[in-house]
Amino acid sequence: MLQLVLAVSAFTVAAAVYAVIGLRWWRWARMQRTILGLVAALDLEPYHVAALKSEGAEAAAAELLLDGYLDIDGAGAARLTEEGREPGRTPPAHPLPAALLEAVRRYDPEPVSIGSIDRYDTEYQIRRGAYERERDALLPPIPRIPRDPQERGRLMDCCGCVGIVLLLNFWIAVGLLLVLARPHGVRAWAAAVVAAGCLAALCYAEGAGRAVRTRTACEDPLGDRLRTEFHPALAALDEWQRLRIRLSADDDRRRPGVVDEDDEDDEDDEDDDWWADAYHYRASDDDDDDDEPDGKPLG
Repeated sequence: MLQLVLAVSAFTVAAAVYAVIGLRWWRWARMQRTILGLVAALDLEPYHVAALKSEGAEAAAAELLLDGYLDIDGAGAARLTEEGREPGRTPPAHPLPAALLEAVRRYDPEPVSIGSIDRYDTEYQIRRGAYERERDALLPPIPRIPRDPQERGRLMDCCGCVGIVLLLNFWIAVGLLLVLARPHGVRAWAAAVVAAGCLAALCYAEGAGRAVRTRTACEDPLGDRLRTEFHPALAALDEWQRLRIRLSADDDRRRPGVVDEDDEDDEDDEDDDWWADAYHYRASDDDDDDDEPDGKPLG
């Protein structure tokens, strides 16, 4: 009789635990489908995608490079071409490449890097920020699956902790009773086996919860979509052009009127070498004077 009660109790608790896990899986999977459908339906402009990936300046430079407005050498220095210097030529229609072209023209004829314009040119930053704010305002709010403790609330966390403590005590009590109470008869042994199987199933409940969390993962759906999309101008470049644009975008030191710190370090190293050589020559002269004998020569 005791084994039957233990079997029914263990089966009820195991069914309740896995029912909660199943309901959570159904709820999270439904939210995941909703979020992914919302992100997939977004009408993102190519330059907006590049701006969200922090590649807006590179995409604008790629379009100007393909249209013949500017040229970028192997060191990452951007210069206007003859066509780019023509005042009557129609500027790009999009605000980002148009702002970048105006920034390069302000420094012409001196070379400048795309990274220095993106980080230090105030007018370009103002126009870029206005475009990004305009496009970001069109994005709908993307919901998140409430998995963090701060999102669930303190009450839910307390209920979860109490449930885990009660479940652990129940598992220990049923296990001890199964070990101490010897079953008699086929029905008692069958009930004991069922109870033991339910206790074993409860041991895998935590792993089942982790599997549900992994399969319904939706941490950054917008970022996942952005990583699969590329700006058409960047995709049209060959490997050498893409490398030059990347070098120019990563370089923020090439600014007209600003001395490169590496050049200053090289000059300081040359000065240090000059003083070291002068000290070496002075020491050599002193050694030569010490080698000369004092007084009259012998013999």
